[in-house]
Amino acid sequence: MQLTHLDAHNRPTMVDVGDKSATTRIATASGIISMSQAAFDAVIHQTAKKGPVLQTAVIAAIMGAKQTPHLIPMCHPLTLTNVYCDVEELPQLPGFKLIVTAKLTGQTGVEMEALTGTSIGLLTIYDMLKAIDKSMVISEIRLESKSGGKSGDYQRS
Repeated sequence: MQLTHLDAHNRPTMVDVGDKSATTRIATASGIISMSQAAFDAVIHQTAKKGPVLQTAVIAAIMGAKQTPHLIPMCHPLTLTNVYCDVEELPQLPGFKLIVTAKLTGQTGVEMEALTGTSIGLLTIYDMLKAIDKSMVISEIRLESKSGGKSGDYQRS
């Protein structure tokens, strides 16, 4: 199998998507952050000293998705048409699940944007709560689904 980010001389290269058709492409990624009960309670009761944790994490996730080509070397700069974030409370952990959906009409997919947004959003939660709990664990960052493009649709089962 020929790797798409290496040229015939085994040098790194950016994939040329110029001949691909522009289609609507959507990708959703998610991740989990588990934490102490004290940290969870600070989020729920909005008593964290750094401000509104979940609202800030959503903004960070959107910004992270938009900055993906600056962080991942071979990602194309994309004009995203939407980045949507949702946060689920997981009191049994305790912790939170962050879900990020990125969308565009273009020539390449948005999986990396959804994954990067998820990662940055979860890191923001960690940053805002680390004074309460340095033992938080970020886990299960994964692609949940994607649609559009030549490779077709994907849905995690």
